[in-house]
Amino acid sequence: MRTENAFILSTIVTTLLILPACGSQQPAVPKRPEAAKPQPVATAPQATTQQAEIKVEQEVYAYEPKGRRDPFTSLIEVKPSGGRKPLKGASPIESFEIEEIKLIAIVWDRQQSYAMVTLPDNKSFTIRKGMTLGLYGGKVSEITRDSVIITEQVKDYKGQLKTKNTILKLRKEEE
Repeated sequence: MRTENAFILSTIVTTLLILPACGSQQPAVPKRPEAAKPQPVATAPQATTQQAEIKVEQEVYAYEPKGRRDPFTSLIEVKPSGGRKPLKGASPIESFEIEEIKLIAIVWDRQQSYAMVTLPDNKSFTIRKGMTLGLYGGKVSEITRDSVIITEQVKDYKGQLKTKNTILKLRKEEE
């Protein structure tokens, strides 16, 4: 029995020593080649981004000034007084504003009065009652001994026509 016990004991010890060693090592089994894992198709995301890039277009804005005023110009119009050329098709005395015209002399006879005026371009003209004068079609309504009264129809800030009387006075010698 003793040999029997020794045999059993040696078998148990050998088993205990071999089992942990077997667990840490894997058996030398030849590996089977694994099938390649299917990777996600790379063309699909690229196609989507390419399509998105094609769809995105840069918006170009073009300003159409037709029928609109220039936003960079002043709302107040400044008109030069002296060096301006007369309007085409109008008589010289209808090519300047009345405020730019100077009254030089007034003469009269038994029938009517006459006035001599000088335009900004230094040309002189003789006017009489009823003549058209200035840019806005002003009429010479009266010529007195020392002034000329000119009546014009001008638009006010509301766009309504208003009558405007302008008086050109004769300059006295003392001035």
